[in-house]
Amino acid sequence: MSDKVLMKGNEAIAEAAVRAGLVGYFGYPITPQNEVTAYMSWRMPELGRAFVQAESELAAINMVYGAGATGVRVMTTSSSPGIALMQEGISYMCGAEVPAVIVNITRGGPGLGNIGPSQCDYNQATRGGGNGDYKLLVYAPHTIQEAIDLVYKSFDKAEKYRNPVMILGDGALGQMAEAVVLPEMREIVDEDKGWELNGAKGRAPRSVKSLRLAEGKLKEHNWHLKRKYDEMEANEVEYEYLENDYEILIVAFGTAARVAKSAIKTLNEDGLKVGLFRPITISPYPYDALRDASKNAKKILVAEMNTGQMLFDVKLAVCDDSKIEFIGKPGGEVFAPDEIIEKVKNMVGG
Repeated sequence: MSDKVLMKGNEAIAEAAVRAGLVGYFGYPITPQNEVTAYMSWRMPELGRAFVQAESELAAINMVYGAGATGVRVMTTSSSPGIALMQEGISYMCGAEVPAVIVNITRGGPGLGNIGPSQCDYNQATRGGGNGDYKLLVYAPHTIQEAIDLVYKSFDKAEKYRNPVMILGDGALGQMAEAVVLPEMREIVDEDKGWELNGAKGRAPRSVKSLRLAEGKLKEHNWHLKRKYDEMEANEVEYEYLENDYEILIVAFGTAARVAKSAIKTLNEDGLKVGLFRPITISPYPYDALRDASKNAKKILVAEMNTGQMLFDVKLAVCDDSKIEFIGKPGGEVFAPDEIIEKVKNMVGG
């Protein structure tokens, strides 16, 4: 096993992408993810790979689109308002079936908001802010090690489905430091994937596009994309489920789940029966697994660093609003364990 190293979240995410075979990084500075761009500015040229600080987030996502269309592994990172500006490009990439990895180190919103950690971009990530019928595969890590592992894996998934994959983190995950194990450095292999733009190279020219004007062609393409998303739902759903004896089930993702684990430890020591369900993929969402887990609970508490966005998906899964309560922490702030502990004790009557 490799030795552990102490790394800041943003820099660990960057190094994981490099080791996954990243060929081109295109980004624009914004807090609280600036360390990713800074790290890539020396790490990528050091390895003879492409780093471009674009003039804007719009430029960055379109550079990702163009470079990704050549079949190489590409990536961009940003934070909430920057990701909002990228939505049109993300829609184009889904329509053109161009793989890429996109990381959102979420800050408080709406608008410019603040630079504190938040989960206010859940709807943006899982429902999409661009036009049309499209979906992303979205991972929500709760530790730096998990972020490393998911970034490393995301490039494979993006290529498998020819679709952008998003990592939804937050300012806490990006700014904290933890001891982690880094994955191995993958060799970059130049291979013909059969779809990428390659300047013909003696073969028939290829086209990568989202524009389909011929009668019926767009409808046909949309059903093709739908089948791909159905395949993601069948094969890529991930979650963590603490299957202990519980009466209260806490549902949380990312940093909120990390805090919930601390709260659950204290609550269980106090004699209360509390469990955890943590979605790792928030798109596609683990509806079936949560539905089964909810059957063992008298009450369900949804904890999010927002005003209630995953709450909608929990209600879809559980199908019994009377069992569900919510605790939110919007505005770029992180829960304290005591806040969740107090809420659970109130739910069981003190």
